Amino acid sequence: MWDYSDKVMDHYEHPRNVGEVEGANGVGEVGSIVCGDALKLTLKIDGGLIKDARFKTFGCGSAIAAASALTEMIKGKSLAEASGITNKDIASFLGGLPEEKMHCSVMGQEALEAAIANYRGVKVEAHKEDEGEIVCKCFSVTDQKIKRVALANNLHTVEEITNYTKAGGGCGACIPKIEDLLEEVWRGESARRAPGGRLTMVQKIKKIEEVLEEEIRPILKRDGGDVELIDVVENKVLVRMMGMCQGCHTSELTMKGLVQEKLRELVDPTLEAVEDVPG
Repeated sequence: MWDYSDKVMDHYEHPRNVGEVEGANGVGEVGSIVCGDALKLTLKIDGGLIKDARFKTFGCGSAIAAASALTEMIKGKSLAEASGITNKDIASFLGGLPEEKMHCSVMGQEALEAAIANYRGVKVEAHKEDEGEIVCKCFSVTDQKIKRVALANNLHTVEEITNYTKAGGGCGACIPKIEDLLEEVWRGESARRAPGGRLTMVQKIKKIEEVLEEEIRPILKRDGGDVELIDVVENKVLVRMMGMCQGCHTSELTMKGLVQEKLRELVDPTLEAVEDVPG
């Protein structure tokens, strides 16, 4: 019998935000009833903030709890803040999930990414990089998804992959292929980089937040200013200048000379011009 935290049981027995948001402008659907788990997340986004979030799910108690927790975590957050939420954050919010149920938190993260992509008008799946060879035919899991989840969660064994993706948990015929993929992933790959040496979007947002907090805000606050991360769309960073920086005649210079240059230096040299989003 799995050991569930009190918070998991609470969100399972008393799920929050069940249903669909009326007039939703961000919709994410992941999983499949055929495979045993499916989740639909609907969002109402206004002014870069998630005003409402609701879910419908087909799955186990952990899937219900994870989806319920996710909606509570993201309501009132900016798109940038929500985009940085990982499956590990969902599990942590719930006081932990049994390893065998971590795939429920992964499904929550993927539904959120799909809903945000839908809001932005991106005509691709939440994880286009997951397109590839289907390794686990029982649960339709591709080689690219296995690699991505392994890197994001520091997974090294087939059992861990099964816990996070369900791959290998059916007939078992794919286990040798999963072992080969894990060997490939960890042979010279950095656990903090996605395939190809690029930062994933979640990693990029977290790094941008770190640079803003540790390198840029202290400088701005000395003169009564501040900056807030609003969103990250591909290589474009959207921020709002605050305090004395808001409306200052030198704000454009600050934007280009400090904020943008620091982000290019410490995060990604290909970042496009940073745009100030007025409050």
